[in-house]
Amino acid sequence: MRVKVSRKAHFNAAHRLYNSEWSFEKNEDVFGLCNNPNFHGHNYELIVSVTGNIDPKTGYVIDMKVLKDLIKSEVENAFDHKNLNIEVPEFKKLNPTAENIAVVIWNKLRPHIAEVNDLEIVLYETPRNFVTFSG
Repeated sequence: MRVKVSRKAHFNAAHRLYNSEWSFEKNEDVFGLCNNPNFHGHNYELIVSVTGNIDPKTGYVIDMKVLKDLIKSEVENAFDHKNLNIEVPEFKKLNPTAENIAVVIWNKLRPHIAEVNDLEIVLYETPRNFVTFSG
């Protein structure tokens, strides 16, 4: 029997959406206000879900304390109160869109989750805009 368990977290971060190969005008056309050269910020809401079989000895799919600590060490410590474009190595050459942030988070967490379990990332950039990535 497979069960999905989830943990919510949040972080605040600034970013700028732009493509360095394009002119300022093309970046403005594509990214609008998100292309602000002085950056802008979001209060990101994150839901990390692990799906797997319940361990008959513990009753857990994954120990929630382990998941909490993993999110803290791999995501919150790396992203919270940071300028993603400048301070987070993964975004030095990768546009920090919500889609790319979700994939980066998945890649940071996946090595720490048992291979038999599925991992899903849901990232809310605003209360109405969110992305989901499952690998």
